[in-house]
Amino acid sequence: MSFLTTDYDYALPPELIASHPAPVRDQARMMVLDRKKQSVAHHLFHDIPEFVSSDDMLVLNNTKVIPARIRFQKRKAELLLLDQLDAKTWRCLVRPGHWFRDGRHFSDGPVSGTVLKVEPSGERVIEFDIPIDFSRVGEMPLPPYIHRDAEPEDAERYQTVFAVKPGAVAAPTAGLHFTPELLAELPHVFITLRVGIGTFLPVKTEDIRKHHMHEEWFEIEKEAAERIAAAKRVLAIGTTTVRTLETVMLRNQRIVPGLGATDIFIYPPFEFRRVDSLLTNFHLPKSTLLMLVAAFAGREFILEAYREAVASRYRFFSYGDCMLVR
Repeated sequence: MSFLTTDYDYALPPELIASHPAPVRDQARMMVLDRKKQSVAHHLFHDIPEFVSSDDMLVLNNTKVIPARIRFQKRKAELLLLDQLDAKTWRCLVRPGHWFRDGRHFSDGPVSGTVLKVEPSGERVIEFDIPIDFSRVGEMPLPPYIHRDAEPEDAERYQTVFAVKPGAVAAPTAGLHFTPELLAELPHVFITLRVGIGTFLPVKTEDIRKHHMHEEWFEIEKEAAERIAAAKRVLAIGTTTVRTLETVMLRNQRIVPGLGATDIFIYPPFEFRRVDSLLTNFHLPKSTLLMLVAAFAGREFILEAYREAVASRYRFFSYGDCMLVR
């Protein structure tokens, strides 16, 4: 068993990082991994009904990405809204840091507020003069590895077709491949986990066991909990769904409804208590998300599959192709 961060690395040519989504959501490629047979097959995402049996229940994350990046109009500065603390107060990432000093009041176009606190992490607690009106300000917070500004299509495509619960600052990307028509064919239920910016934080420790995971808010409603608990098999759509379900199982030994927060870090070895299959995109080298997938399918098998994905020119990360692990 490996706990070294470097053992979750792989070589990725930069040109394979998807900077735009596939022209049609369900036309993304899908690599299918069979854990028992240790086999790899290549499909398109719209083939997924072929791999869903009558025993399967798809569990999807219906969180909605807010246009959390606010660029100032009069100066080269920006905010990334992370957590809403009350009607007018948010925890934010800022740039440049020296300009957002503790106690400073700022005003730029429709955005004005006061820096109430500088956190040890560098984040700022900012009270805005009026509640943020996302119909007037903000753009989609594309991941840091997409080296372009947000475009009009991102308002739709960096959002699942079933997104209804605002609060995320990153998309649950495995869900981006679904169309309403495809989803209507499949047995499914929704939960919510507000994806935070921590999903992009690198593991900076040599030993992964020393890495502290970020915390994210989740909710499972009563009917959803009952249907998940009753399902013979669960196909988790995305790592956020896995983290939510496995957190609830660890705390309660069963799926129960409720609100909560999780900082669970899943890495090998890990006993999965409710997830039987997983749909996920291809993740960054040495990332916590890759470690989660390695815990589910086996580190060596996953890294071998990633090498094949590179050789087969799959598209990687948020706007890229996906992998179904059965």
